[in-house]
Amino acid sequence: MTDPQIQAAPAAPVDERPPLSRWLRRRLPLLLVLTLLLTLISVLLWRRIFISIEPGETGVLYRFFTGTVTHRVYPEGLHIIPPWDTMVHYETRRQVVMHELDVLSVRGLPVHLELAIRYQPQVELLGLLHQRIGPDYADRVVVPQTESVLRRELSQFSAEQIYTNDNGLLGTAVLLARDELGRNFVDAEDIVIRSLSLPQRVKTAIEDKLKQRQLLASYDFRLDTARREAERKRTEATGIRDFQAAVDASLTPELLRHEGIRAARDLATSDNAEVVIIGADEGGLPLVPGGR
Repeated sequence: MTDPQIQAAPAAPVDERPPLSRWLRRRLPLLLVLTLLLTLISVLLWRRIFISIEPGETGVLYRFFTGTVTHRVYPEGLHIIPPWDTMVHYETRRQVVMHELDVLSVRGLPVHLELAIRYQPQVELLGLLHQRIGPDYADRVVVPQTESVLRRELSQFSAEQIYTNDNGLLGTAVLLARDELGRNFVDAEDIVIRSLSLPQRVKTAIEDKLKQRQLLASYDFRLDTARREAERKRTEATGIRDFQAAVDASLTPELLRHEGIRAARDLATSDNAEVVIIGADEGGLPLVPGGR
């Protein structure tokens, strides 16, 4: 029999908390460790996770698992990406690069050019630009392509033709260079030829030739002016001669006598007339009394 004085052991208390609370309580140390670990990773890699695109820039995303994103570019502002991906920044403002080069003319004479190339990437095609060329596209495309086109086009002409820009050949070469850059995802706003120089002896010879050509043109102009003036004077003299011949042919004695009578009458009948005109011999004027 059981001793009545021996009391039964108390039953274990029943945990009435929800299952989620019990699960969190059991795994709280692990969750704390994971939270601290994620916080530490975020602190160490925040520059790779929180990406800020500055004004005048556009971003191109390279995904570690799938490669470059070519169908989308990332505008200014804050972007959040996985730390294993990479965001490449591209400046989309107009940029200028200075460059110098020597071009050999068709006869082998060097022509020195100084260029200023104004350009900017085609924003909607930045993904393709990044994939096929890269961020250093100015050194890989802008300068080499411009130089290549100018060398190819200007090498067909003489140094004098290049120096004098014969038939606008420099402008034509610049337009071809701009078109070539456009096929490589870059817009060339302008390619300015800042200066063009030749060897001093060649430059002096060309300038002397140009000076003589201008003097010859001046002499031709003067001769043409003198020739036109002589022609004008000959035409004027012919007109005067023809006029005098016509007048001489019309001045008959009867006409002269008639005009003389009219003049004498007008003079005799004027208010201030104090004279008497007496007729002369045969063929002379008639007697015209005058006076008031």
